[in-house]
Amino acid sequence: MAFKFNRSSKEPMSEINVTPFVDVMLVLLIIFMVTAPLLTVGVQVDLPESSADSLAEETEPLTLTINSKGEIFIQESKVEYEKIIAKVLAVSKNRTDTRIYVRGDKTINYGRVLEIMGLLSGSGFTKVALISEPYKER
Repeated sequence: MAFKFNRSSKEPMSEINVTPFVDVMLVLLIIFMVTAPLLTVGVQVDLPESSADSLAEETEPLTLTINSKGEIFIQESKVEYEKIIAKVLAVSKNRTDTRIYVRGDKTINYGRVLEIMGLLSGSGFTKVALISEPYKER
């Protein structure tokens, strides 16, 4: 008796075909690489350029943004001028040593940005800084 062992349609295939898996993973990788930079900042502002070095970060700071229309945002939520300190205190859990970055559009009046930075400093926040774009040579 000779048994013939060849693959028939009754036996399941026990090997994994990795080619479609790799194709799907590459497509997902490309999608995430394209969309990741779009998720960093919620409010669009045109920042001024600076040749200063960037600071090293150990925790994510609180970001206060002033757009070209003069509207104020804490992270991505719009805030009225009178409620800035209350909202910042609520978000920072009443910690005045929280790092706060102020992002001001380059077309807005510099005095408005300084007014808000002074308001934050006058309320006891000690780590208030400006954010700018890296300087690009033309």
